[in-house]
Amino acid sequence: MSMFEHDKVVPDKESSLAKKEQVANMFNSIAVKYDFLNRFLSGGIDLLWRKKAIKKLKPVEPQLILDVATGTADVALMTYELLHPQKIIGIDISTGMLELGRKKIEAKGLNNVIELQTGDSEHIQFPDNYFDAITVAFGVRNFENLAKGLKEMLRVLRPGGKLVVLEFSKPKKGLFSIFYQFYLSKMAPGVVQIFSSNKKAYQYLNNSVQAFPEGQTFLNVMNEAGFTQTQLQSLSLGICTIYCGIKA
Repeated sequence: MSMFEHDKVVPDKESSLAKKEQVANMFNSIAVKYDFLNRFLSGGIDLLWRKKAIKKLKPVEPQLILDVATGTADVALMTYELLHPQKIIGIDISTGMLELGRKKIEAKGLNNVIELQTGDSEHIQFPDNYFDAITVAFGVRNFENLAKGLKEMLRVLRPGGKLVVLEFSKPKKGLFSIFYQFYLSKMAPGVVQIFSSNKKAYQYLNNSVQAFPEGQTFLNVMNEAGFTQTQLQSLSLGICTIYCGIKA
């Protein structure tokens, strides 16, 4: 299965661990501060991005939803608020993030609706044609094998089911593009260092955003994986993009 440049971007080049293990360890180490840093670094706009992405699922009226790379369950919780499906299952390779997510779910009394499991996007432990919809917010960039992860998500999606991916992208032109590149490569890792000892985590964020096959290229990858009716919507001058695809 074809590899992309982004598949080789890892949090620590000197580590002998595979990307998957490195990413899990990285998120375990920053889990406690992850939500705060997300809000802080994006000025809270990431919440609006998530809402827009989730609303893309409304036409299929999903009742059983899989949230891949669920992290601390932000998207799973927001999906319940906006769509009220019968069941949401969130999977992630970081047990530290899942632990925090479970506390948030319990605090809202949603244990019977949202269930979090340790799970890997490339080996989803569910049968074929199982879910009505799948969401991935800021997670596909961390896949060790992007093509394999997309094919696996297609497998567990029912025919007519929808995949919605939210991911960082790079503004294309002008002064804003220059400022954004500076912010991502210099300012954000510097800010993170004030709050967290793991500067590598947010340096990795920059590196993985730079290497990610975004825009039409990513839609091509989705098409190759077997998704149909693929489309994208650029948000906030191109900082973020929503990608959608249907299982035929």
